[in-house]
Amino acid sequence: MMHHLNPADELAHIRAEMKRLKSREAELRAAFLTDPEMPRIGRWHKVDLLTERRTVFEPRLLPADIRNDPRFLRDRVTRVLRTARHVSKPESAPIEAGHLDALAMLRPAPRNGFLAGLLH
Repeated sequence: MMHHLNPADELAHIRAEMKRLKSREAELRAAFLTDPEMPRIGRWHKVDLLTERRTVFEPRLLPADIRNDPRFLRDRVTRVLRTARHVSKPESAPIEAGHLDALAMLRPAPRNGFLAGLLH
């Protein structure tokens, strides 16, 4: 039997996992940038540290009368999906980030049989 998540729960889980991965990426990035002894060649990938320069426009450097002139301003409308916990059924607990690994959805349901205790 495959474990299926409601789309709202799946979205919240994916976002929690992305947050965890971005945090780990930031840790590794900081280590590569600050520790010259950090191994940069792995089994399948390598990390190169490059320095790039590009010209960027800085609107905050413009005079205030131009920055605040309504002729140069526009509204931007975006649609945002926010996830938040909600209580639906007392018997169903939310899945916390880190408690659902990549294979959890593929694991069969627990078995009640002669060798069931040996499977866990």
